[in-house]
Amino acid sequence: MRDLVGYSSSWALVLVFMGILINPSAGLNAQEKLVDEARQQELQYLLKHDCGSCHGMRLKGGLGPALMPESLAGKPRQYLKQVISQGMPDSAMPPWEKLLSEADIDYLVFLLTPKIEPETESEVDE
Repeated sequence: MRDLVGYSSSWALVLVFMGILINPSAGLNAQEKLVDEARQQELQYLLKHDCGSCHGMRLKGGLGPALMPESLAGKPRQYLKQVISQGMPDSAMPPWEKLLSEADIDYLVFLLTPKIEPETESEVDE
């Protein structure tokens, strides 16, 4: 009987790994999954229209500060996530945490932050 239990648990483990290979996101929690393409489109619209209503339609500033990559350079992503999630006290910036998931907020921060170019070998060696 013991061999049968070991044999069946080995097969269960193989099936779990096969499921992960077939569907790689199966083993990930909700925060690690990417925002699907339809939701990305919705979030881009939200950024332009909802955020743009205060930060300017081109995000160059208005009632709120500019949200251009050069304006946000040097600001930690965690800080940006906190501002989007919890808002800014004593300002017009509302908290979005009840309307947006953590993955949504991560995607907005991804859209807003400057993309860092990988270092070249010569820059690493210097």
